[in-house]
Amino acid sequence: MINKLIEISDEVKSAIENKSPIVALESTIISHGMPYPQNLTTALKIEDTVRNHGAVPATIAIINGKIKIGLNKSEIEYLSKEKNILKASRRDIPVIVTRRLNAATTVSATMFCASLAGIKIFATGGIGGVHRNAGNTFDISADLVELSKTNVAVVSSGVKSILDIGLTLEYLETLGVPVIGYKTEEFPAFFTRESGFKVNYILDSPKEIADAINTKWELGLKGGLLIANAISREYSVNKELIDDAINKALKSLDKVLKSAEQNNITGKDITPFLLAEVNKITRGKSLEANIKLVLNNAELAAKISLYL
Repeated sequence: MINKLIEISDEVKSAIENKSPIVALESTIISHGMPYPQNLTTALKIEDTVRNHGAVPATIAIINGKIKIGLNKSEIEYLSKEKNILKASRRDIPVIVTRRLNAATTVSATMFCASLAGIKIFATGGIGGVHRNAGNTFDISADLVELSKTNVAVVSSGVKSILDIGLTLEYLETLGVPVIGYKTEEFPAFFTRESGFKVNYILDSPKEIADAINTKWELGLKGGLLIANAISREYSVNKELIDDAINKALKSLDKVLKSAEQNNITGKDITPFLLAEVNKITRGKSLEANIKLVLNNAELAAKISLYL
């Protein structure tokens, strides 16, 4: 039955059959994370980066109700231009597939779909986390729970600093998810290398990280690992600038939510809204950083995949 719901590209299928390294990639960054045409060029560059470092890219999305593991260029272009692409978390997959809709996959959905194909590692920009004021809203990303139960390692530049980073790390600890810093002791905050919070362990090579991943699953410890890969220093945005931009974006969001437009921005639409605001306030610096960090993460994931 499951084979009727999934379509694996020839390139990815060949890699699976030959036990070649594969890196899963999300599609929300294409449809919801960046404006056109940067989303299209970045998506294609990410795939090229994975290939250039010896692995096969498997960008994941749901198109006409089919879970696609590995997209072709026209499908990526479609996601980059089409305005009515849904944003699918794990919970949304059954209805989207049943109704034959189109959706980009978030971190949680990408992890789940990657696991169906036996893909062990996934590169993204930043994962979701515990939102600010979560004590009142209970707004916690499904990405964190997915990391606790799905055997896919995730390479990211930490979490976006629009979230509560401290509580996110506390929740990951509760869920038993190891947070590994690649050559860094400080947990990165997406656009910037600094957050003020520490990772659990520092590992200095892709092979060391792969060994930790393999050992975890050999021991029967279910769930993924979060590999925190800080943005390169040359592209890191000044922490004070980002913090100031985020505070301004949060005030802008608060005004919108109190206005008649509030029905347009709810739940999972909040993060894209805030990121767009931050990009405006930083005059494009945050978007440039976003592009650079996700390419950096794709490179590290590809290097790790060689040892999985």
